[in-house]
Amino acid sequence: MESNQTENRSGSVRVPIIHRTAEMERRLLESGTRQKSAVTNGKRMFVEAGDGNGPWARRMRDVIELHISDLGGLENASEAERSIIRRAATLTIELERLEAKFSTLPNGPRAEDLDLYQRASNSLRRLLESIGIQRRPRDVTPSLAAYLADRKSRQGAEEGNQ
Repeated sequence: MESNQTENRSGSVRVPIIHRTAEMERRLLESGTRQKSAVTNGKRMFVEAGDGNGPWARRMRDVIELHISDLGGLENASEAERSIIRRAATLTIELERLEAKFSTLPNGPRAEDLDLYQRASNSLRRLLESIGIQRRPRDVTPSLAAYLADRKSRQGAEEGNQ
């Protein structure tokens, strides 16, 4: 028995997790016996506390779903992108909470609150840019048919006013 191993009453050898070799980890992953956390399995939203059913957690799920959709769906988002989206969703919700707080203050937000809001907004922007979510300008040029129809209705209105 190696020095990092311990023997229990039944005589079986237990290897502490911190001393597992890469080969042992590979075998555990291949066999599928390695347990995953409830967060990884999708059964819980948070590692600790909260059941995930409160208004904050529901809004978090909604924002995550919207951002994942922007990336083309869950199957197209890498694990790193999902992690960034989760952090972006948290900042989004907290910024919304600050906005709600600002709307109820009779004298407006304090300088410290505005500073926090600005820093959180900039962090959110950087997170969203890092996963490729960017502003896409909308084409506001009318189609030829819409332009001609609008022009015709304006001419009719002008003739009716004379």
